[in-house]
Amino acid sequence: MNKLDPDILASFHRDDVAARIQAKGYALHVTGFLVSEDKSCQTYAEYTRARCEAVGLRFSLVTATQANVAELIKAANRDPGVHGIFVYYPIFGDARDSGIKDLVDPYKDVEGLCSHWMQKLYANERFDDPGRLHKCLLPCTPLAVLKLLEETEAHSEVGLPFSGQTVSLFNRSDVVGKPLAHMLANDGALVYSFDVDGGMAITRDDPSRQAVERSQALRESNVVITAVPSRHFEKIRADELRPGAVCINISSLQNFEEESKDKAGLYIPRVGPVTVAMCLRNALRLFEDHHLRPEAGHAPF
Repeated sequence: MNKLDPDILASFHRDDVAARIQAKGYALHVTGFLVSEDKSCQTYAEYTRARCEAVGLRFSLVTATQANVAELIKAANRDPGVHGIFVYYPIFGDARDSGIKDLVDPYKDVEGLCSHWMQKLYANERFDDPGRLHKCLLPCTPLAVLKLLEETEAHSEVGLPFSGQTVSLFNRSDVVGKPLAHMLANDGALVYSFDVDGGMAITRDDPSRQAVERSQALRESNVVITAVPSRHFEKIRADELRPGAVCINISSLQNFEEESKDKAGLYIPRVGPVTVAMCLRNALRLFEDHHLRPEAGHAPF
């Protein structure tokens, strides 16, 4: 099995962030909000804390409740000493979590999940200001996947980065699958996007969203990405894969059969370390673009 270790790429990006913080003497502070008592959420929060502190970024973890998390986030928005906000989901585990995402000030949203950034992404707007000085923020997990793909043969240095690539993507959530599909399509790929209702084709220029079957999509795809957090998902089998395909498993559950990993040209078992590294990168970008200089400020959210 030919595997790509995400820790190596994550370490590169963390070192880059740490070097810039140290060289510039930045005092950068991120606050995380944790409501869930789920051990995996708590472990992720502590992992984030450790990675923040390792690059010289001060991190405060606030244990909140469903009743007070909204007010605590609003207070952090108003606090000039807080430069970034990280929210550990789920909060409610339903549609109300979308409302929580939109409570976060876009210029403190290190995860890049609020509507301000999502609307820019879906409109394929690359800059957040008329002068094109500040790039739009991208959501951390989809961005981590793109950074990993840049290390593979699926990435091109000429033209659009993923021009000519066909990607099957199993997950259409608002946090991972939907933004990732549009990011890949914006960069030239033909994306077959799947959820429980089936598959559709997404491209840069064709809005028709034609239906596609799993077997056809996998047969054509040289990149296969899965992020299905369910044991009921029919795992990707070796006989479905195009030989040499790049396979990426985002979910904490394995979405590929063992034989599929052996057939893949390259298998990436997880993206979590790179996701956190992208959060650190986003936090630094927000600080430099919107908090470092008084003239770069914005009205309280």
